Amino acid sequence: MRSVLNATARLSLLFLVVCLSGAALAAPAASAAPSSQGGWQAHFDEQPGMPPMVVAVDKAQQQLYLLRHKSPLEVAEQYPCTTGQVVGDKLVEGDKKTPEGVYFVGRYIRSGLDFGMYGGIAYTLNYPNPMDVLRRKSGYGIWVHGRGHKIIPLETQGCVAMNNDDLIALGPKLVSGTPVVLAQTVVTSEPQTTEEKKIAAALVNMTREWAIAWGNRDAAMFEYYDAKAYTASNSGDFNDFMATKNRLFNSLPWILNWIDNVHVLQGPDYWVTWFKQYYRAPNLTVQGHRRLYWHKNGEGNLLIAGMEWERADLNLEEAFLQARRPDILKFIEDWRIAWESANLAKYADCFTRTAKQGNRVGMEAIRDHKVGLWKSARPQKVRFSDFSLSVGPDGLTVEMKQNYSSSDGFSDTGIKTLVLRPHGDTWRIEREDWRAL
Repeated sequence: MRSVLNATARLSLLFLVVCLSGAALAAPAASAAPSSQGGWQAHFDEQPGMPPMVVAVDKAQQQLYLLRHKSPLEVAEQYPCTTGQVVGDKLVEGDKKTPEGVYFVGRYIRSGLDFGMYGGIAYTLNYPNPMDVLRRKSGYGIWVHGRGHKIIPLETQGCVAMNNDDLIALGPKLVSGTPVVLAQTVVTSEPQTTEEKKIAAALVNMTREWAIAWGNRDAAMFEYYDAKAYTASNSGDFNDFMATKNRLFNSLPWILNWIDNVHVLQGPDYWVTWFKQYYRAPNLTVQGHRRLYWHKNGEGNLLIAGMEWERADLNLEEAFLQARRPDILKFIEDWRIAWESANLAKYADCFTRTAKQGNRVGMEAIRDHKVGLWKSARPQKVRFSDFSLSVGPDGLTVEMKQNYSSSDGFSDTGIKTLVLRPHGDTWRIEREDWRAL
């Protein structure tokens, strides 16, 4: 596939290079500001992509906060907690340290647990995440769990433990995918720098551009990755990943790839973006949660170093159609105006090169037909109404009522059906059908 988004992608990457090139941005501010006790200081503030809710654990204060993003960011709930017996970031299995970074709730466990140790309640976290693996950290089984007795400071093997009544109160908010930030200290009282907010905004935009490139079967998608880091983070062998995607890009006639609710948080020396994803192609329909872990490569560019995917039945197809409806209808309106005004160049540009229109195949054949037709009968009125959008075996389909008249007095009314293909951040017509009413 020829790149549709290369220019956009490179501009975004250049933007990040500029943002990150100053000495003040040699590293993200949260990781550049260790607490007085050492370790990572997690810094929260209003920023683009801020999730509606975050759990934050302050190891120094032995406190757990539920932060709610309601403009301004607020501490909605606060509980005492206890963490690892040894102070510091977890590095190896058995070091009795609680890791520092951005993690996500996985499973809720409520049976088969030792009551004294876990209080019969536990929520798993995704330690080690891809960035932990990249940094060769080891260990597993880091949970947020209860206790069969009143907690005391610094008493776990590395988990975060809470008094049972507190965890029962917090539990309904700990749904799968909830972000949990573990840090030596947590700061919510100091505003983020303008540069940090620019980075957050750029990462939200880059995540969307990455998704668009995927939907366009565009090799520009691979420019967003740090290939060596991706492989080393156990996200998969990058060369195999790229080869598989290229085979699909070349064999599939279409891909619909839509992401929703892009959130972003800063880790110790990385950032995470995560979102819901709807993917549809002729061979597969799948939905779920995806997380992208971004870090700076040797040239100072933020690239994807790791990735996580959790398949889930999210019923996103209707949300996808509703979200894309405005830009689909705008594209159709632009096409209608080009048709009604007999603007041949703009009209033809609305089709793919392989488009079909009745018995005509290819954009050039469609254009040549209009050249001949419009010499004797120019369009006078083209109107559409009663739009219906759906996704089927052929891809995204739009059905609508059409009223047409031309300068020679001809007129008709019928049902127009368009099959659309993604093109950059807009659409092109792959097939056009009509039937009379």
